[in-house]
Amino acid sequence: MKNLQNTPAIIVEAKSIGHPINFKWNKKKTEHFLDPAEGNDEIENALIHINHKASIGLTAALLEWVYWRYTGYSKMHNDVQKRIEALWCSIENIENTKPLLFDTNFDIPASGNIDGPLWITLMNVRMADVMYRKGSYFLQSELIGLILLTRHITPRKKVFDKWFNRTITALKREYPCQYTNDSLDETDEAVYDSSNEPVICRDFFFDAEFECTKEASEKALADFVENIDSKSNPFLDISRKAS
Repeated sequence: MKNLQNTPAIIVEAKSIGHPINFKWNKKKTEHFLDPAEGNDEIENALIHINHKASIGLTAALLEWVYWRYTGYSKMHNDVQKRIEALWCSIENIENTKPLLFDTNFDIPASGNIDGPLWITLMNVRMADVMYRKGSYFLQSELIGLILLTRHITPRKKVFDKWFNRTITALKREYPCQYTNDSLDETDEAVYDSSNEPVICRDFFFDAEFECTKEASEKALADFVENIDSKSNPFLDISRKAS
């Protein structure tokens, strides 16, 4: 796939490719990353200040960190690739994509420090996709587990921290959330329409030279989508895309 042929420099710097899979993994880790307990207030407070398309862009970028970390280690490589593509397509037009279904029975069959983290990653991505599609005002909170897991599996965590802190600061500035959480009720079924939010592109996250403007972002995203083989991606709604 053309879009993911070149590894982002920051991911290379983090030693994420080819590094031994030697981090700790157990049932406690699984539970922690699937449903993060309290104590992540700083991350949560940062996330609530970015809008929905930025949140899905961040989801795609984090999934790419995981994608490169497991290159050569997992047979799920191609499946992860397709989900990255679909996330970016959903930012351009959610109507051209299908839900990122994964383990709908919620069996948690995967274990070990390869299959385990990948299962949690794809489940977290699935939940972010679900919240995005339903227009939930609490979409941003679904990213916490994915952020923590990505950091955990990254060899050089200080490099990941540098990237994440720089990214979240830029997201809050360029893609601010259009509502506040002060008056929101967790039982509220109100729907937020993100269709009018400005699009975000992969370059925003991985190209240090990228100048974030509306026109540049739209062009970069359109170029990314254009390079996707839609016929080979089961998460793309080809009939709508062609119409």
